[in-house]
Amino acid sequence: MSGGLIAAVVAVFLILRLWRRRRPRVARERQARSGLGWLSSDVGLVAAREVRERVRGKIFRVGTLLILAVVAAAIVIPRLDHGTAQPQRVGVVGALSASLRAAVVTSAESVGTTVDFVPEADEAAAHASLRSGRIDLAIVDAREIVVDQPIGTAETSTAAEFVLSTSKQLGVVEAVEAARLTPAQSSVLAGAKALPVHSLQPGKASRATPTTSVIGIILIFVMLSQYNTWILMGVMEEKSSRVIEVLLAAVLPIRLLTGKVLGIGLVAFAQAAVIVVFALVLAEVVGSDLLHGTAPVELASTLAWLVLGYSFYCWVYAAAGSLAERQDQIQTLALPLSLPMIFGYVMALTAASSGTPSAFFKVLAYLPPTAPFAMPVLVGLGAVTWWEFLASAAISIVCTAGMARLATGIYRRAILRTGGRVKLREVFARAAG
Repeated sequence: MSGGLIAAVVAVFLILRLWRRRRPRVARERQARSGLGWLSSDVGLVAAREVRERVRGKIFRVGTLLILAVVAAAIVIPRLDHGTAQPQRVGVVGALSASLRAAVVTSAESVGTTVDFVPEADEAAAHASLRSGRIDLAIVDAREIVVDQPIGTAETSTAAEFVLSTSKQLGVVEAVEAARLTPAQSSVLAGAKALPVHSLQPGKASRATPTTSVIGIILIFVMLSQYNTWILMGVMEEKSSRVIEVLLAAVLPIRLLTGKVLGIGLVAFAQAAVIVVFALVLAEVVGSDLLHGTAPVELASTLAWLVLGYSFYCWVYAAAGSLAERQDQIQTLALPLSLPMIFGYVMALTAASSGTPSAFFKVLAYLPPTAPFAMPVLVGLGAVTWWEFLASAAISIVCTAGMARLATGIYRRAILRTGGRVKLREVFARAAG
């Protein structure tokens, strides 16, 4: 009896041991079949390593603080300058009634400034004060406004807006006095509102230069340049230090390369999210109008093309890094790789400034090297439809898949070759052989 009990206990123990050994293997097989094996094993480990190295580095921390400081300065400084605007000095020739003075003060308040009245002896003295800069404008006998330089109706400076508003207000006051209206009638006239304007045909409202699009393409250019350079340097350093030989002994090349670009990409997108949130919150706190009118679709477009642009360029830079072995070789590779980005960046700034994209610029929005810069500008200008946006994104995704396959082949054949810079024709000749 006791012998049978002992045998039963031993059998149960062996079954439990075998089950515990089999369970992790079955779980790994199920995970591999589900397509998540890469993320939890090799790719995930490599990506986590890249995230830790980049976040802990001084370049990331100092660079992030520097970008945040620049963004804060761009948002806060205009507000400080607006809040400390100098009062407008108004020279007065002849008599100026209380109603006209009140109209001038109202005009100054409407543009966010104040008024200092400066009496002038005559019109010649007022002209001399204008030329010397002692006063900003002169009101001559309550019938004429004189300035030193001509002012266009499209100017948006505080001084120009004040002059235009003052001329309009004084004209209204003069008309009221000439009509001999009662105070009650004058108050009704002063409170008059513009009539609403409706159009029979729907149309697009005219838009000014899209500030959000300009900021977005600057952000895309800076971040693509920075993080793709990280990939280029990281691949080269692993090759020159021979660390890659140890890594490839445990990880397949495609998994190693995927983990590297994924880890650096996660750091890039996290930094971009921090910058965008910081800018929006700070602009709201200080009451800045720099990002006023930022549409969610423009913000989403910028972030989407940051992802698509990085996805395309990261494989290009990774393949280039496997061809180099020294720092001086990196410099000769970086310039040709950055030329498409520089070209797209300059063209995007030009189109955003003009507000009228050319047909050539619209073609650039469908080419993966320049689409990350061109398409956000077209979205900001309202010059692209939703299906055109999706078509450009689809083209970029397909080309990215092809570039990833090409880059992986170059990386696999060139990463272990030392003794000098590897040329592309040698890689392709080896592949053909």
